[in-house]
Amino acid sequence: MECLAQLNELINVLDKFKGLLPIVEEAGRLMSSCFKSGGKLLTCGNGGSAADALHLSEELVGRYIGDRPSLPSICLSSDPSLMTCIGNDYGFDSLFSRQIQGLGTAGDVIILFSSSGNSPNLLKTLEAASQKGLYTIAALGKNGGKCKGLATLEIIVPSDETSRVQEVHGLMIHLWLSIIERELGFSHI
Repeated sequence: MECLAQLNELINVLDKFKGLLPIVEEAGRLMSSCFKSGGKLLTCGNGGSAADALHLSEELVGRYIGDRPSLPSICLSSDPSLMTCIGNDYGFDSLFSRQIQGLGTAGDVIILFSSSGNSPNLLKTLEAASQKGLYTIAALGKNGGKCKGLATLEIIVPSDETSRVQEVHGLMIHLWLSIIERELGFSHI
């Protein structure tokens, strides 16, 4: 019965999430425009959200539904040598902002995944991205935390449960990939 309770909880969250689909579409179009203008997508997150960030980037560089050209995306959470270097020399709070300083270019897009929106390293990332002229998309949960209101676009999953937030973030990743492939003319759906 616990499985059914969790499924029903997810269904309730998804029902509320439907109202956020216009923002999800807008974020997908922003990413598509970035690619069309020769920019790249950067992603980041901590813990399970780092896995979400990696999932989005690998689908863009690799493939999602069908064969298409590789799209430029870098997950800032995926290089252990770089992360331990920055963490050791500058502190964990600079983990992603330092990478934005070196890799980000005006017009690029960075997507931050966070179930709470309260990670200091993500707050510093939003600041660094703003200074470099990047568009920012915050995929958040709960009440958006301290990141709320700081990104170009934000999607706050209407749940206080980390697992439900991450499940919906996974859905958003697939929705974005479909939008990007459609907008770039590679739709196989």
